[in-house]
Amino acid sequence: MLSIAFVSRKTMAALNRRHLGHRGGTDVITFALGRSTPSAPLVGDIYVAPEIVRGQARRWRVPVREELARVVVHGVLHAIGHDHPEGDEREQSPMWKRQERWLAAARAEGVW
Repeated sequence: MLSIAFVSRKTMAALNRRHLGHRGGTDVITFALGRSTPSAPLVGDIYVAPEIVRGQARRWRVPVREELARVVVHGVLHAIGHDHPEGDEREQSPMWKRQERWLAAARAEGVW
């Protein structure tokens, strides 16, 4: 049971500061509650800042729908317990590689 909320850049910056101690906005933030057992439902909230996602899509020259899918998948992976290092190693992490595999599968299915 995951909710996905689309919020403004300002709201995202406030969430980022209040809950993660970081300044400024970000594309996605995930809050997940731990499962009491492996079979218990996953419960969490994913917050996405579409303004930031649009800017990233322009910068990386990808369709906005693809970048939006990327940040949602990224949030879901965090919710189920995956993590990645910050910095240059981020895109080489197992989590990032899984994210890109999921996106490739969605692309192959004609999602965008």
